[in-house]
Amino acid sequence: MKDVVKIFALGGLDESGKDCYCVDINGDLFVIGCGLRFPDRTMPGVDYVAPDLSYLLENKERIKAYFLLHGHDDEIGALVYVYNRAPAPIYGSDVTLAMLHLFAKSVGKSDLVFDEHPVASSADFVVAGRKIHFFSTAHSIAKSSGLAIETSLGHVVFTGDFVVENSADPNYLHDINAIARLAETPTLVLLSESSYAEKPGYTAPKHRISSHIDVAIKDAPGRVFCALFSSNYFNIDELIRIAKETGKKIIPYDEETRSLLESAAEVHQLLIPKNNYAPYEDLHRLRDKDIVVLILGAGRDLYGKIALLAAGTNETHKCYLKETDTFIMAAPGNDNTEIEATDALDELYRSGVRVLSLSKKQLWRMHASEEDLKMMAALLKPKYYLPVKGFYKDLLANAQLISSMGIGLTHKNICILDDGITAIFDETGLRTLDEGIPHGNVLIDGSSVGDVGKEVIQDREKLAGGTILIGLTLSKKRRLLLAGPEVEIRGLAYLKETEPLRREMNKIARSIVEEGLKRKEVDLPTMKSDLYDKCVRYLRGRCQMEPLIIPLLVEVP
Repeated sequence: MKDVVKIFALGGLDESGKDCYCVDINGDLFVIGCGLRFPDRTMPGVDYVAPDLSYLLENKERIKAYFLLHGHDDEIGALVYVYNRAPAPIYGSDVTLAMLHLFAKSVGKSDLVFDEHPVASSADFVVAGRKIHFFSTAHSIAKSSGLAIETSLGHVVFTGDFVVENSADPNYLHDINAIARLAETPTLVLLSESSYAEKPGYTAPKHRISSHIDVAIKDAPGRVFCALFSSNYFNIDELIRIAKETGKKIIPYDEETRSLLESAAEVHQLLIPKNNYAPYEDLHRLRDKDIVVLILGAGRDLYGKIALLAAGTNETHKCYLKETDTFIMAAPGNDNTEIEATDALDELYRSGVRVLSLSKKQLWRMHASEEDLKMMAALLKPKYYLPVKGFYKDLLANAQLISSMGIGLTHKNICILDDGITAIFDETGLRTLDEGIPHGNVLIDGSSVGDVGKEVIQDREKLAGGTILIGLTLSKKRRLLLAGPEVEIRGLAYLKETEPLRREMNKIARSIVEEGLKRKEVDLPTMKSDLYDKCVRYLRGRCQMEPLIIPLLVEVP
């Protein structure tokens, strides 16, 4: 009897991050990735966004394995929030599993006990009686992998995040030989990442920073500051090599950077030689031209550090930029962080230092571009093709690219899915079906998972726009307004007309309360609701704003 293969995503389609894909083979469930994404500007106070994993909880008895293909949060992060309720063996490289433990520790879940199985970057093994193949891929974190699952219909292959990289470094090896061996057996379906599907050519060598920064570091007249993303271990490794070549010492800018370097040494073997490392305390003891100050962070946090340093307002560090300093910004912003990145750069230019900023066009992330994707498809020659990992425009670009290759992949056997929609493969071919699989976003705020609802987010957005407190004291029995109204306005200081606003809302509050006290039945909740509604309408019309308004009516005898 031929296998029946079902493939669907709980996250990762029409979005960036939050990757979680499921392969159901005759009822056995294999989960590939279980990751998070960072919140956007519409989610104030939210730490992470996870996929809705209720399907895994409802079907936990069928989960045979979690396969983690690399160690970034978008691949591993959500697993720590669901694992104790839906446990199963976890397979990944030693680096990936170590990163899983580090992430669990960072979110206060270091007590989790994982059933983990380290796998060589290119290795074959058996899970639930089914042969599994890992093949090494080159990504910005060491020992990343792709995955193939054997079925009677052919291999189900996930590329993972990859670039065609000719480096001899085994930590960043695109194992073309392992992929070629897979190609000796028919591939049923290839699932390939999409985020760079519109970029022409190969990604390599545009993901490397060495050619952009080595001369600037060697010829710098004073100190060098270098900002990198903490998740890009490939670029960190490049900086360490340049420091070794130039005899300079790397100094961590803050505790976060120092901790990340320690983790890199422990997990990735990114060891900074003793002669090329100095603690922060040596910043003012060493010669300026011998120093490279490394600043690591993620997204907005990194740009916040840079902006504070450039403005000279970072109170936790006695470090100030000098005109002889060189600042290398090797962490270009993305669609979600463009504003913060631009603000940080603006502050750097104002500071008077020499600035070398690498743009998105100069420095690419380690994701597959057009020729990378075409090479993988040409090698494996899949019967079907599913673009994954990316926004819809990326998925579509990936599909159009592969259909143009002339290798038998057309609109008939290339399928773009949505989260929760199932692609079913059997002897009759491919069909898609909406099986009602739950999917969507779960917001994580500190240790709270899924408790941050739409109403909470709306309140936070209003708090960000300012707060107005209206306080009154009244007696229902005597039908008198005893004190107030007192109107306190916070967070609207940039408005020049706060005093007129205060006077007008004072009038509104007095009018509503006095009118309410004249009614046959004095109803405080109705008064409070009327006060809120009238103030909201007034502010919308007066200054096109809707801050958080808190009416406080205190009743005394």
